[in-house]
Amino acid sequence: MPAVLFTYLNYMKTQLFILLSVALGLGAQAQNSATPQNYSWDNLPKVTRPVFKADTINIVKYGAVPDGRTLNTRFINQAIEDCNKKGGGVVLIPAGLWISGPIYLKSNVNLHVAKSATLFFTDDKSQYKIVEGEYEGRKVARNESPIFGQDLENIAITGKGIIDGNGDVWRAVHQSQLPPPDWKKKVASGGVVSDDGKTWYPSQQFKEASAQKKSMLLVPGKPLSAFEDMKDVLRPNLLVLNNCKKVLIEGVILQNSAAWCLHPILCEDLTISDVMVKNPDYAHNGDGMDIESCRNFIIENSILDVGDDAICIKSGKDEEGRKRGRPTENGIIRGNTVYKGHGGVVVGSEMSGGARNLFIENCSFLGTDKGLRFKSTRGRGGVVENIYARNLYMKDIIQEAVFFDMHYFVKFITDSERDTRPVVNEGTPVFRNMVFENIACSGANTALFIRGLSEMPIQNITLKNSVFKSTVGVELIEASNIHIENVQLHTNPSKPLVSVNTARNVTIDGLKYASGLGVLLKADGKDNQKISIRNTDTKSAKQALELTGGAVKGQVVFR
Repeated sequence: MPAVLFTYLNYMKTQLFILLSVALGLGAQAQNSATPQNYSWDNLPKVTRPVFKADTINIVKYGAVPDGRTLNTRFINQAIEDCNKKGGGVVLIPAGLWISGPIYLKSNVNLHVAKSATLFFTDDKSQYKIVEGEYEGRKVARNESPIFGQDLENIAITGKGIIDGNGDVWRAVHQSQLPPPDWKKKVASGGVVSDDGKTWYPSQQFKEASAQKKSMLLVPGKPLSAFEDMKDVLRPNLLVLNNCKKVLIEGVILQNSAAWCLHPILCEDLTISDVMVKNPDYAHNGDGMDIESCRNFIIENSILDVGDDAICIKSGKDEEGRKRGRPTENGIIRGNTVYKGHGGVVVGSEMSGGARNLFIENCSFLGTDKGLRFKSTRGRGGVVENIYARNLYMKDIIQEAVFFDMHYFVKFITDSERDTRPVVNEGTPVFRNMVFENIACSGANTALFIRGLSEMPIQNITLKNSVFKSTVGVELIEASNIHIENVQLHTNPSKPLVSVNTARNVTIDGLKYASGLGVLLKADGKDNQKISIRNTDTKSAKQALELTGGAVKGQVVFR
């Protein structure tokens, strides 16, 4: 056989394997890393914490002044550098108001921000260099982060003090996001207003770059210096840790970031414990924590009140994320409280490297837009699997308590509306194998919403032993192997309790609801299959089954 033909046949075999893997739901798991551990609630992931020498260096000895005016950048960084060279220990930021520019962490150093200390980052943007950074899984130009570490091991930020990113000097704000007195104050503070008078910008440069939709993506042949004319738009994340091992963030308050607050990427053995993360609710991209392509981590006993997703799991975006091939995996999220936020615990939408083996328990979501939020879209790829959540307490959820949507930021259209049916390929996201139990939700628009893709439905989701008070009960679209067991739904009786559209192998067992319900189950469309309702009172509803859009009675079985 000619060598060229042999090589071509091997290439085709590989491509066929990849496509079959995705079609069978293997996807990214078949392509990245070795066989994962079989974790369970009785065998949780183990996370190694860093250990430090007892030696302490006080930044005051280097000339730092806590007067709220002196720029202490070089004093803090020199203390960290010397601590590292001496084999590590603690760098102490004592009580006081400390102004600084960017701080660079070093291995074996614990940066300790003491109680009554506020580490406040300067509004002088010239102190921040334009560097290569990450945004939504892609290489971009950004201003360097106030706190940064790369390729480090055995590091920590601890204490009971405050770390403030001074984010308001970086952010644009829409008039609709502020009460009239606050909007008036914002306009009077400086900056510029959009031509229509509805948006405040920190500078004229920010306004012009936004109007021209200038891209911050790094492309071959374009140096970092070429981004100087849009520097103000390149908002930094407050804390970025890239490719670090044995990381501890404990006790501190992190607040007022220009963009995301905490962004660990490609880290291993990460512990975030007993922290408070705050961003204004008007903060665009004001995420709390974005855990990206990290392995072996725990987020516990923390409080978040932010302007976007609170605790978010990511692993890169589209082709770049798939090439990286590093899932976020083996994580514990427990004992956290989330107030404002677009989601309490969120996976996606940049999850192209996958996510797996995540354990979420004993968390409270109070007033978030959504509770558990899973989001993606065609083109992302990646496999999200083996997610377990229990003992979650939700109150006043604005939208959905448990939410899956594979049409993130795109218009939802049916197969009959498109020219060709989408195909399964490396860009097809796969969400499967999840169990949610013991959820109590008092107040939501919808209890459970699932919307998959026609070519790849959401698969193998179990919800059990839970109680929801919501306007709408359950909506299933392009979903397969869904199990709802021993769930109470207290909903608006004029809405169908459960709605299905192109749902297959759905089992509803022991469903409870209040009498006076109009419709127990609404089946829409001709493509529903094997919908089973058992051990459920059908007589307390005025109508047990409503058929629309070509649905037929045989799709649903009452037992």
